[in-house]
Amino acid sequence: MAIATLPDSVVDELVEICGEDRVFTGATALFNRARVPAPFAIHSWESHTPQAVVLPTSAEQISEVVKLANRHRVPVVPRAGGTGLTDGAVPLRHGILVDVKLMNGIHEIDVVDRTVTVGPGINMLKLNEVLRPHGFMYPDDPASYPCSLVGGRIGTNGWSLIGSRFGHVKHLVISMQVVLPTGEIITVGHGGGRKNRSSSSGYQLKELFMGHQGTLGIVTEATLELVKRPELEFSAFWTYTKYEDAWKATGELARSGYATIAGVVLFDEEKIAYLRRDDEAYIPQPESAKAVVALAMYGNADEVRPGAKESMRIGKASGGVYMGDEISHADWAARHDRYATPLHGRIRKTGQVVPMSWHCEDAAILYSKLPEVRERWHRIADTIIEKYGIYDDWGMFAYTSGPYKPWGDYLAEIDIGIWEQELNEENWEGYVWAKREIARVAIESGGSISACHGSCRVGEVDLVPQELGGAYEVMKTIKRALDPNNIMNPGKYLLDDAYEED
Repeated sequence: MAIATLPDSVVDELVEICGEDRVFTGATALFNRARVPAPFAIHSWESHTPQAVVLPTSAEQISEVVKLANRHRVPVVPRAGGTGLTDGAVPLRHGILVDVKLMNGIHEIDVVDRTVTVGPGINMLKLNEVLRPHGFMYPDDPASYPCSLVGGRIGTNGWSLIGSRFGHVKHLVISMQVVLPTGEIITVGHGGGRKNRSSSSGYQLKELFMGHQGTLGIVTEATLELVKRPELEFSAFWTYTKYEDAWKATGELARSGYATIAGVVLFDEEKIAYLRRDDEAYIPQPESAKAVVALAMYGNADEVRPGAKESMRIGKASGGVYMGDEISHADWAARHDRYATPLHGRIRKTGQVVPMSWHCEDAAILYSKLPEVRERWHRIADTIIEKYGIYDDWGMFAYTSGPYKPWGDYLAEIDIGIWEQELNEENWEGYVWAKREIARVAIESGGSISACHGSCRVGEVDLVPQELGGAYEVMKTIKRALDPNNIMNPGKYLLDDAYEED
């Protein structure tokens, strides 16, 4: 397998900037940093590898690397934990991969103004271990909680499992230091210093650098919100005999008005069927169980208790069967453990168990559209399952998405099992077709292609201009203005079109 290489003179400059022990050009280092959890076309893996990897330890080093890249017109791709599911950290044009894992310091904990300032290479599990003795936590809680990093969460505009109570990444990052595509170092936030939460002194630029997937710069420091550790957590799971009844119950719980709601989750029949047949950790439920609704609440004990009592009443009145304390509490507590558990699946026609990789197609869908979207998504999955035989439908779930207003749109996700070793040009194109059609359904239902992972992957990305309309032209204008040489993660979001005149 051929690996693209950089000129020796460029590698020498990288060594001069970062040090000899922080620059890698060997195959192992390059291949390891081309991989993400989501399956991709491994038959063309060599086209997704960087030409060099650097592990800087300061914003100044990153600035110099970016300036070098501009001089030599070499692409730069930032990478944090590499847990992303839409290839944001996967190079599409080779180049220099900037791995920020060594920038993992906690620079300041301010318990008075309730902020913590960190490097982009720290993860939330480690951060919260340090914060626990202070009585605070940083409440960004993705499925990849133990392994994703703050810098990557900003680059993907990450979504939190407890975001209905505490907000998602864009609500939790107060300010950040960013190296721009030309090498300048700036701070973006709300004006008035890195800890200030509100300002009307100019354009609100912070969100511009949320979810840009490495196309507008590299985050080198972030100041984050701290919240008091909750006195009480409450979780409850109910089974339903019909998806429609579970869907209605989800809406009732989300609209109950309790501010302590951290999330309400709806699992459909196909998801339950997958757990029954393939998840060794699944606790068997009666065959009559066709859907599950899960609720989580966080807060002070006096706040949570009345909400918990009312939610139990809603669950029972809506036809739900409480699954018991063991499942309700333990399954919610183990929510992060399932991130890496799907390692096998079954061929639908033969029942053969094979090694499979898991990929999830997510979207932002209005509550009223969930039943319709569910049916259309499963039909798309059935099409590629029947045609190619290497895919499986692992079901769908929907999760309250709106921070502080869980009755808003929902993160809806259909999970697809892929026998990755069997991918080739033909069946890969089938998967790309399915991604495109799943995205099309989201747009046609009045939703967004992605609620949390980003939509910069082949297939779904084709419809980004359609979803955004005239705003997409503004995206291209911003990209060209900030990155005149198109060196920052080129190829993502189809933004190469901004340079077509060149």
